[in-house]
Amino acid sequence: MGESRKYDISVTVTPQFVPDQSDEAANRFVFAYHVNIVNTGSIAARLLSRHWVISEEDGKEQEVRGQGVVGEQPNLQPGEGFDYVSGVAIGSPVGTMRGSYQFIADDGTAFDAEIDEFVLSVPRVLH
Repeated sequence: MGESRKYDISVTVTPQFVPDQSDEAANRFVFAYHVNIVNTGSIAARLLSRHWVISEEDGKEQEVRGQGVVGEQPNLQPGEGFDYVSGVAIGSPVGTMRGSYQFIADDGTAFDAEIDEFVLSVPRVLH
């Protein structure tokens, strides 16, 4: 169990609907999401890439893969955090996102930090 604490990243996501960039008539719903990444492990690690799975109400899924986040590949020392805001447009008023970040630790070990599923929702849709 001690080994798993060595490579441990905490990810918290707070989504927010962006009405002024959305167009309901055109089925375009834009959400911003604020991400807080904290290295809760005991070894420094660099975020290399990201993988998102974005699901819409009708079951349609899109996958997004890319280098780093917001053009950066932050190297996080133990206890250090990194915050960023990004956005996504989907074709329904409710959807979900989940995914993972791919890290490489200073000792050369590659590992993933899972991002738990979170809901994208236009405020009046879910009660």
